[in-house]
Amino acid sequence: MSEASIRPALITAVLPDSIAAEIGFEAGDRLVAINGQRPRDLIDYQFLCADEVLELEVLDRNGKTHQIEIEKDYDEDLGLEFDTALFDGLMQCNNRCPFCFIDQQPPGKRETLYLKDDDYRLSFLYGSYLTLTNLSSREWERIEQMRLSPLYVSVHATEPEVRIRLLKNPRAGKILEQLRWFQERRLQIHAQVVLCPGINDGDHLTRTLLDLAQFHGEDIPAVASVAVVPVGLTRFRPEGDELIPVTPEKAQEVIAQVQDLQAKFRQQYGSNVVWLADEWFLIARQELPPESHYEDYPQIGNGVGSIRLFLKEFQKAARKLPKRLKLPRRFTWVVGNAVELAFRPILQRLNQVKGLEVRMVAIASEYWGQTITVTGLLTGQDILNALKDQDLGDGVLLPSLMLKQGDTRFLDDMTIADLAQQLNTRILPVNGVEELIERCKGWGVDEF
Repeated sequence: MSEASIRPALITAVLPDSIAAEIGFEAGDRLVAINGQRPRDLIDYQFLCADEVLELEVLDRNGKTHQIEIEKDYDEDLGLEFDTALFDGLMQCNNRCPFCFIDQQPPGKRETLYLKDDDYRLSFLYGSYLTLTNLSSREWERIEQMRLSPLYVSVHATEPEVRIRLLKNPRAGKILEQLRWFQERRLQIHAQVVLCPGINDGDHLTRTLLDLAQFHGEDIPAVASVAVVPVGLTRFRPEGDELIPVTPEKAQEVIAQVQDLQAKFRQQYGSNVVWLADEWFLIARQELPPESHYEDYPQIGNGVGSIRLFLKEFQKAARKLPKRLKLPRRFTWVVGNAVELAFRPILQRLNQVKGLEVRMVAIASEYWGQTITVTGLLTGQDILNALKDQDLGDGVLLPSLMLKQGDTRFLDDMTIADLAQQLNTRILPVNGVEELIERCKGWGVDEF
């Protein structure tokens, strides 16, 4: 990509008491260059801004160009926030994976729902998964030179023919060669395997996990961890995709298979190396592994250990619960039915507080056509259908992971305000354990 195609970075916020605030930066200004170089993305910006002396080219909100010189401490942050981490645009996916969630959505929703991200920069910055199939030699060089590690890689299978079948891309068969590239440069990845029954399960899964584990046994393991995730299917998926859902019986089979390998890996490497997403145990109706099983939670972003961590954090935060409330309160707590059994201890503890009544409503998504649904996939329409014409008490406790980050929209584009109006009640977004406790105590001001 030529430097001329990199658009100036739009500033959306200036942190109070920062260098940028002192100079007079404002939201709406645009950063063009740092020391004569146009940053492609947030990675370039952070690297270039580490210097003690900076010459900035800035385009203000009125279109006027300014040259600004700054002297600061090494690595001191300027205090700028941008509308995107990618100033030169998103690298989109060139695969056609049949299980891709993007292709399993109905048409006509907001444009961002249909962007297929396969960008190594978002992987490095935020832990999103990429396939490594669309990287140019220039990007591979940049990963090496800037030590962009760890990256998060969707492997799915290490046998070339199986991975090509899954990704529908002939370049997908190079994954073992690419892993050796990371190994030789002492760079790391976290891997994921989306398991599709009948395609990459059984002996294929065993082969994949054994192959990946071979890259773990060094002081800096090239494969730091692996997550095995069940394929998620919706009623909007394309016809003839050859995919079948994960049944409770299949989940039990995969759990037993992976646990046998984990035992071998613990003996050989002193680590599980491979972890199962919580969904496997929820589908199989089996008890989750103990907290110690998850080590340092290397795959928490993939739903590996997230329930155990939530329960642990709740136990700690529950110490702040009073014995009784001064004013009685009743709430309806909405969750996906996948976590209903796991969250019952939380519900029981909340209802031990005198004057507090919390009713859990565990929902499967009619919108997606699922019988078992994780909380993050519930839509506004699902909640409306489940709660309409009910006594919802003083409001609905709504886990914020159902919402677009930084927004109030569900995956079906309904807003919290729409839902509140149609249910004629308050909607109380809850972000994590601490907010759940505070909401139940009656604190918090953000409501709809």
